[in-house]
Amino acid sequence: MRHDAPEWLRKLIIRAAYEADLRPSDLRDLLCDILMETPDSNNWSEFPNVDNEVHALLQQAEWFQVYDLVEMAASVLQKRSGCCHLTSDAPLSLFAQKLNEIFRRKGVGWQLIEGQLQIRGPESFEETVREATALLESTGREVARHEMHQALADLSRRPAPDVTGAVQHAMAALECVARDVTGDPKSTLGDLLKKHPGLLPPPLDNALSKIWGFASDKGRHLRENDAPAIEEAELMVGLAGSLSTYMVKKIPKVGHP
Repeated sequence: MRHDAPEWLRKLIIRAAYEADLRPSDLRDLLCDILMETPDSNNWSEFPNVDNEVHALLQQAEWFQVYDLVEMAASVLQKRSGCCHLTSDAPLSLFAQKLNEIFRRKGVGWQLIEGQLQIRGPESFEETVREATALLESTGREVARHEMHQALADLSRRPAPDVTGAVQHAMAALECVARDVTGDPKSTLGDLLKKHPGLLPPPLDNALSKIWGFASDKGRHLRENDAPAIEEAELMVGLAGSLSTYMVKKIPKVGHP
């Protein structure tokens, strides 16, 4: 479940925020900003008055505004941690831990990572993208790492994911890696596959050529009513992560031992 926020989830989010030392008045201020409301001046006590107001306001929110509240609450906790020089056991870590456990156990397709909500997919997808991002960072391929990060960010946009953006960024990351390992900084991925037949073992090279064609068609040369589905965009991001990892691990740069 990604594009919904039922009543039980809203209540659990409020509880997690309280356990991380946010007060009802903190959440009320955030919700009033999101919903363009003003706090009820008759409510002074945190419990039960302001707490009741928080629950009422959150019930009015659209599903995507509920997740906006999560990120805004995380931002407040992050600022407090910075001001107070708190340790890794700071309230933000507790908030993320509580929420991510709720999301996993209840089948919610989001996860709170470094104060931002990212989509949560099958374990294979999670591991693939996580390994690729970490490997690109550790080997100094910052441009490719940034493109993978942007692909995830596009998939995580609310209320609707930017599926074409996700495809574009995922393929840009893969193309960047291929240029780096071949020492050919200007060719497109399609040209690299032709010029460097050892880039992938056959018939995977032919498969990647078709994937590149699909990405170009769906991510750049767009037609009305022909945007890729979210599942297709996730597939492209996962494939880009897997193939980037393979190239970095297995293929030496051209001209280098």
